Amino acid sequence: MEEKQIKDFVVIKAIEDGVNVIGLTRGTDTRFHHSEKLDSGEVMIAQFTEHTSAIKIRGSAKIYTPYGEIESEGKKGDR
Repeated sequence: MEEKQIKDFVVIKAIEDGVNVIGLTRGTDTRFHHSEKLDSGEVMIAQFTEHTSAIKIRGSAKIYTPYGEIESEGKKGDR
């Protein structure tokens, strides 16, 4: 049986409607390769892979990682 390696992941919980979660590529040219929009209360589990080197979160959300928790903020004018 082949053993699978567990990679780093994050859990993103939207605090407001319209939170954007954007996956960025790995390599010499960093580009957007995937985008999701979350509404308030929705949760997304994202994983870093050979294609995804970074995740950008736009909007108010709670982010849970193996290293701790952090909260992103919406735009200052939206509050």
